[in-house]
Amino acid sequence: MICPDIYSGQRVLVVGLGKTGMACVRFLLARGVEVAAMDSRVNPPALQELKQAYPDVPVFLGEFERQPVDSSDALVVSPGVSLKEDAIQYAKQTGKQVVGDIEIFAKCVTCPVIAITGSNGKSTVTTLVGEMARMAGRNVGVGGNIGLPVLDMLDSQTDMDMYVLELSSFQLETTHSLDAVASVILNVSEDHMDRYASMDEYANAKLNIYSGKGVIVINSDDARLMTLTGALTDDRQVFYFTLGEPNADNVFGITRYQQQDWLARGQQRLLPVSASRIQGRHNIANILASLALGSALDLPMPAMLEAIQLFPGLPHRTQWVAEHEGVSWFNDSKATNVGAAIAAIEGLQSEKLIVLMGGQGKGQDFTPLKDVLARRARHVLLFGQDAQQLAKVLAAVPHTIVANLSEAVLKAKQLAYSGDAVLLSPACASFDMFEGFEHRGDTFMQMVREVTQ
Repeated sequence: MICPDIYSGQRVLVVGLGKTGMACVRFLLARGVEVAAMDSRVNPPALQELKQAYPDVPVFLGEFERQPVDSSDALVVSPGVSLKEDAIQYAKQTGKQVVGDIEIFAKCVTCPVIAITGSNGKSTVTTLVGEMARMAGRNVGVGGNIGLPVLDMLDSQTDMDMYVLELSSFQLETTHSLDAVASVILNVSEDHMDRYASMDEYANAKLNIYSGKGVIVINSDDARLMTLTGALTDDRQVFYFTLGEPNADNVFGITRYQQQDWLARGQQRLLPVSASRIQGRHNIANILASLALGSALDLPMPAMLEAIQLFPGLPHRTQWVAEHEGVSWFNDSKATNVGAAIAAIEGLQSEKLIVLMGGQGKGQDFTPLKDVLARRARHVLLFGQDAQQLAKVLAAVPHTIVANLSEAVLKAKQLAYSGDAVLLSPACASFDMFEGFEHRGDTFMQMVREVTQ
């Protein structure tokens, strides 16, 4: 068993009973740790599973109290729980250790880790780097913020050569011991402003991914990241990626050759951009970041290029749904923030777009959408909790507020001309109307199939 003595003789309080919290409970109990669980919800997702599998574990539900904290030596906090909660602040003030599952993983893992964060593109890059490693013959575990929780991976995948982890800013807040062999912040745009006081606080949470001594990969097109990482580049090996021309051997970018755009490393042309199945400028950046990460781990270039050509992309990320009467329909339900929506809108090559957006804005500033929609959109259809707020920002852009996604799809069919694309790219979270972005995207695709048959 890996890490058999972690928290030996200590009492650990797991805060948050979702998928991650349940994985923490399993991992700690298997090592003989005394565990209790706490959740602010009266019926958290993993409650029944916990009661059935571990009926002796004490559970505290509803408003957070100090008593479970006082009775514990350490807290393992799930990413969905803000560290600004009074109970968590109290734990820190009284000297309790406050960590997350990634911190436990970092202390226990014995093989190389590639770590990936960013406001947008994390899942695509994590999955693609995993495919590159598999194509190179490596046994690779892929998870974190996607797929299996990391502690479940540690216990179920014992013969790994490496791990590729997608990490959210929430996970990185409680991570201090990670020493990834290569790590990247893909980009930083406004997101989760309902949880962070400022963009600087949000960006600094992500900066924890660069702790340690491994190779750092930097998006040189992102001015904020170039400033934040300036002090790190003196004593670390660095790779850069850019949508511009790569000007050195440690830079991955785009070069023009025989009237085609090519992926390139320095002066070396690697693959025509058109050979990839995933298109759009944001996805080209994702591919370049993946090449930089794989190169940091010395994955063979032929294997990485083959993986790029075979990779179909992920569901709900500018996913082609249908073409009907000359109109293409795309599902980009994963665009839960402004930056992701802008990337999708800019990336599509269609004449004009009918854009469907709305939901829970999470305190974002919608202003950056105004110019790009004025250029690219024939019409914008707004739905959900923050539709009125979006409408104020888009006053000069043709738009209509509709009751729901179903009405938006019907209206989009009426408005679109041949050569246009209809794009669901909400720029908002989905929980006002749906169970998550997957549910929203699946619902959209079903509605599109019904109106285009």
